[in-house]
Amino acid sequence: MKRRVLFLCTGNSARSQMAEGLLRRLAGDRYDVYSAGTHPVGLNPGAVAAMRELQIDISAQRSKRMDEFLDQAFDYVITVCDRAKESCPRWPHAGRLVHWNFEDPAVASGSPDERLKIFREVRDQIRARLEEFITAPS
Repeated sequence: MKRRVLFLCTGNSARSQMAEGLLRRLAGDRYDVYSAGTHPVGLNPGAVAAMRELQIDISAQRSKRMDEFLDQAFDYVITVCDRAKESCPRWPHAGRLVHWNFEDPAVASGSPDERLKIFREVRDQIRARLEEFITAPS
């Protein structure tokens, strides 16, 4: 039986969306993966571009409100920013609530190349954390 994972952040525009796409790619045969935000703002094109570099297409994903998932059970609810953790200190049907804080690439400034560099860095940090997550004993 697949484990269910929900990634939460504030806008559900970048970090949680990249985490959703990465976990599906890395171990989708073992996990049902979802993402949501406390205040969704739409999928960020920078996240789509950074993921495309890994041949992971998240362009069809959409920003979702966390309320859509409140009545669902998850083995893991993983907050990927401090603001989401503050908004969700508990989850009604979570086996485990985990917190990973990543910089928000959506607020990066500079040239398009400089902003994409930040998306890449955050994407790679998330990937490294997920690789640890899927190999750790449960």
